[in-house]
Amino acid sequence: MARRLRVLGSTSGVGDCPTLYEDLDTGEIIVQGDTVNDPADMAQLKYIRDGEAFVVVPRELLVDFAPRDGTRVPDFVPQSKINEFINDGFEHTAWRFETRRGYASDQATPSYREFLRTGDTAGETGHPWFSNVRRMTGNGKRFERVRLVDNPPTENQRYLLACARTNVAAGEDIRYLWRSDAERHGLPLSDFWLFDSRAVARFHFDGEQTIGMEIVTDPGEVLRACQLRDAAWHHATPYESFRTRVASLT
Repeated sequence: MARRLRVLGSTSGVGDCPTLYEDLDTGEIIVQGDTVNDPADMAQLKYIRDGEAFVVVPRELLVDFAPRDGTRVPDFVPQSKINEFINDGFEHTAWRFETRRGYASDQATPSYREFLRTGDTAGETGHPWFSNVRRMTGNGKRFERVRLVDNPPTENQRYLLACARTNVAAGEDIRYLWRSDAERHGLPLSDFWLFDSRAVARFHFDGEQTIGMEIVTDPGEVLRACQLRDAAWHHATPYESFRTRVASLT
């Protein structure tokens, strides 16, 4: 019985190879590309069985079109490992994407309780975070964030905007993007840090609670994070301009 195939994508401008296909019944992936048949190349391949063939495709084909809905178990790392990157483990840029409507870690702070009482807060100005940011930015490094905001903003989002001036004063560059715009531009809505365009620290949540983080250095994953960063940064609005647009937060 013939397979039922669906084209996932192609890097060819004229519709021929290289191309990825999905078997609609089994979920298997079929790769179309130029055949590897040079004897010197074949000699380096291992465990070849009768009937197997090998093709060459650009990395971009797999990065852009390979399915990513398979089941995988994340390898969580301790928070101390993430702190190493944030404190001294990166060379030039730490970039953060914040997409959640609420964070339990924010809601447990004294400044959050202050915000609930008064409607405003300067954040925890004496927190070691700000000293570290000042030290790093003083050495020429960059801390950058894009935060998604709902319309109307959630309580936690209003809190983060209220205390962002403390982050900015310490040296962070924070920009904002309406969630509807992020969805319209097709941005994946997942939280992560991106360090030096070479390592991704990905968050995992249960509701508003962070349950773990993993460090990813796979080039394809890092490339996707870089592409998301570039798009989000392009469409986002700097802090000072954004806060003046949202009357309920000024």
